[in-house]
Amino acid sequence: MVQLNSLLLAFLFLFFFRSGTQLFLHRLNHSYLRQHGSEVPEVFRHSIDQEKLKKISAYTVDSANFGILSTLASQGLFLLILLSGFLPWFATTLHPWGFGWIVEGLVFFASLSILAGLLRIPFSLYGTFVIEDRYGFNTKTFKVWVTDLLKSLALSALLGGVLVWLLLTLVIHGGDTWWVWAWIVTGAVELLMIWLYPLIIAPLFNKFEPLENQELTHGIERLMEKVQLKAKGIFRMDASRRSRHTNAYFTGIGKSKRIVLFDTLLESHTGDEILAVLAHEVGHWKKRHVQKQLILAELLSLAAFYVAAKLLNWPLMYQTFGFPEPVPYAGLFLIGAFFSLLGYFAQPFGAAISRKYEREADDFSLHLIQKAEPMVNAFKRLAADNLANLTPHPLYAWFYYSHPPLVERIQRIERK
Repeated sequence: MVQLNSLLLAFLFLFFFRSGTQLFLHRLNHSYLRQHGSEVPEVFRHSIDQEKLKKISAYTVDSANFGILSTLASQGLFLLILLSGFLPWFATTLHPWGFGWIVEGLVFFASLSILAGLLRIPFSLYGTFVIEDRYGFNTKTFKVWVTDLLKSLALSALLGGVLVWLLLTLVIHGGDTWWVWAWIVTGAVELLMIWLYPLIIAPLFNKFEPLENQELTHGIERLMEKVQLKAKGIFRMDASRRSRHTNAYFTGIGKSKRIVLFDTLLESHTGDEILAVLAHEVGHWKKRHVQKQLILAELLSLAAFYVAAKLLNWPLMYQTFGFPEPVPYAGLFLIGAFFSLLGYFAQPFGAAISRKYEREADDFSLHLIQKAEPMVNAFKRLAADNLANLTPHPLYAWFYYSHPPLVERIQRIERK
């Protein structure tokens, strides 16, 4: 049975403080949009009219309302599972079968993942076939949605199952230094996934074909030669099979590195705009932002594993949440719950670093392209095509935004 003590009170305080912060920021951003979202910002004066602005505001409100609802529902289910005594009951039910800690842990995490997945299904359906459909973004059929769901479940079961098995094996058989080996293994798995993603995982969901536009291909190749950056191919992705949102990205490491352009981007942007977008992505590589983020993530991961090792045998943690004795896999779950709460409040620091990198990549692109107009036009078109909020509340943007707000971003580029 769950015990009401100082640890539980601290957890509940953090939990409800997080939910309260999410609601506060949501309402703050919504209110700011009502006050300032009826006038087109000066930098968008010639690219977005009042009708488009109304659509942007409506999409922002609908998607944000839906997002906070799905978030709070997920948190509510989590809290119910945690406080109801279900977890110790489930662990006690599994133990007499004699599977051993590792198999029990796999069943434990798989069962919780299934419960969370069942909750996400109606939200995914509504988000795709109501919200996204209402604003003309969704092109996904129900058959494609089901196929994507099944593929995602299979991948999660395979990759998640292997990672959980490795972690539990190290926890149980790795001795006092298990956390060091766990950090090394998870880091290696993450790097492997980055390498495999463009080669195996992404093609399970989309088709990637060599870019047919020879003029654009040559332009991209010249751009790559300027910065002495090699990619193993320039690919067109059939994003329009699922959505009309536009994007482009670099992916992979080493020999799996490639450039991917959404077909929706190719249809709506000029060649110069696409080159400006890619020059920005090149800036991330040349400024070593990916490597810096990986190093920071690995250092935080090492610290997290060290703390987890210190807490894993803490009797009070298990007693607080109804476990009569330490259960390794349950301990990992409970520690992860605390880390999740703390991670939310650390989010602004990660967002600030990301925005700094985005500005540096913008500067690199401007230096490489030698003119601001293609990049500015690309951002304006991306904003219009994706119905991006042009007037986020500054505090909301500071807390959540990994990219500078578009108005600020364009004004900064035009001042250069």
